[in-house]
Amino acid sequence: MEKKIVPILMIFTLAVLSFSVVKAEDPYKYYTWTVTYGTASPLGVPQQVILINGQFPGPTLDIVTNDNIILNLFNKLDQPFLLTWNGIKQRKNSWQDGVLGTNCPITPNSNFTYKFQPKDQIGGYTYFPSTAMHKAAGGFGAINVYARPRIPVPYAIPAADFNLLIGDWYKANHKGLQQYLDSGRSLTFPDGILVNGQPRTTFSGDQGKTYMFRISNVGLSTSFNFRIQGHKMKLVEVEGSNVVQNIYNSLDVHVGQSASVLVTLDQPAKDYYIVASTRFTRKILTSVSVLHYTNSHTPASGPLPAGPTYHVHWSMQQARTLRWNLTSNAARPNPQGSFHYGTIKPTRTIVLTNSAYLINGKKRYAVNGVSYINADTPLKLADYFNIPGVYSTNAIQTFPTNGGPLLATSVMPASLHDFLEIVFQNNENTVQSWHLDGYDFWPVGYGSGRWSQASRKSYNLVDALTRHTVQVYPNSWSVIYVSLDNQGMWNLRSAMWERQYLGQQFYLRVYNPVKSLANEYDIPSNALLCGRAAGRHS
Repeated sequence: MEKKIVPILMIFTLAVLSFSVVKAEDPYKYYTWTVTYGTASPLGVPQQVILINGQFPGPTLDIVTNDNIILNLFNKLDQPFLLTWNGIKQRKNSWQDGVLGTNCPITPNSNFTYKFQPKDQIGGYTYFPSTAMHKAAGGFGAINVYARPRIPVPYAIPAADFNLLIGDWYKANHKGLQQYLDSGRSLTFPDGILVNGQPRTTFSGDQGKTYMFRISNVGLSTSFNFRIQGHKMKLVEVEGSNVVQNIYNSLDVHVGQSASVLVTLDQPAKDYYIVASTRFTRKILTSVSVLHYTNSHTPASGPLPAGPTYHVHWSMQQARTLRWNLTSNAARPNPQGSFHYGTIKPTRTIVLTNSAYLINGKKRYAVNGVSYINADTPLKLADYFNIPGVYSTNAIQTFPTNGGPLLATSVMPASLHDFLEIVFQNNENTVQSWHLDGYDFWPVGYGSGRWSQASRKSYNLVDALTRHTVQVYPNSWSVIYVSLDNQGMWNLRSAMWERQYLGQQFYLRVYNPVKSLANEYDIPSNALLCGRAAGRHS
């Protein structure tokens, strides 16, 4: 009798386990998006914009940690097109990153289905077009990744969320801007600042309630300062990090960055100004929106809330106040501070200097003297199919050299599980903004002048937050630590789109010679094949 009972118990146990595995699978969410041209007049002049499902800006992706996103994108433009998911790490999956180094662009009147997961992530992010100058016409939107219900957040759930996609804007057509850059010239100063595609937007809330304002800089080139008349802002999340909840009157947000603040409507019932104004620019552009109390009968009035009058020093000091909440969890139950990044000795130091050149009589931007040019074949496909000659691993060096400017499809090799110290040295008179796909990182230090080994004494090795985009002030340096735990081909670029388009970028090839699905997913069955990979079988 005992011999019969044991197999039955085993079968029952296996059945329960199998059912549990099925039930535990992360949810799937399906989207169909169509990209088209449309006409809008955000600055009072009719112009061509890029719509997604008829919307400008595009639809908001409201998703939950670990959701499986299946998004079928139809391109109805007259040019090839890609979307990239700014800040979504694409764990083991640079195939879905949506940049020209990893993906063939979606040709006109065709489609591609993205399949990705915000694995172990929470927070506010954005998506936008990575091709040509399409970002200057729209096609961008918000991504809100909410914590799973069983994972606590370190603040009371707000009454509602407001997405604020703020950025500089040109009246010129995106094709005209591209032609201007292709001719070897820099773009002129922007014509205005938009909030959610409008020069002026109203956000309504009930008196006494608290609201989340998810602020993102989706512009092409300009930092801004954000503030709300008569209201304090409690910073709670920055690009996936739950942070020390400091109170701010105003907040600098640089190109490509995102931040979430809680605002309590605790003032007398009336309307109040919401202001975003450019930073580090001779001419100040200002966008004025409205915070409307639902029981208000009084329009906003009085002077606009003043922004900071100091530039680099004030902003750098504020940047140092953005710190990790060490006791809070993020997407997972364990505290953020359980990873002691400051005790890890970097395996390698990389120093990157941005610069501007004239090459063949045309304006170009470079990293360590190398100005990036796109290849005819995505670098990721060249890797997979062992296609030689698509990119160079020798062009860009890990330290600046005295050599002249060089045009190249530059890739910097790196080993999986390296722990890098990356120094961004900015010897120019303009603020820079750097983004790394596939990762978040710790900005451990900011300083003026030239970085040296002695600068390490000023690093924050205890509670620097993690984020995906870091600013570098004029004639200054910023340093990040990054743990290379995500194999793939990852774009390290200027978030300022003119500079990216004209060469201030390269790719970091994070690699392990032992092929394993534990390190990286295989090529998707629906991968688009182009260039020298066309006609091959995945």
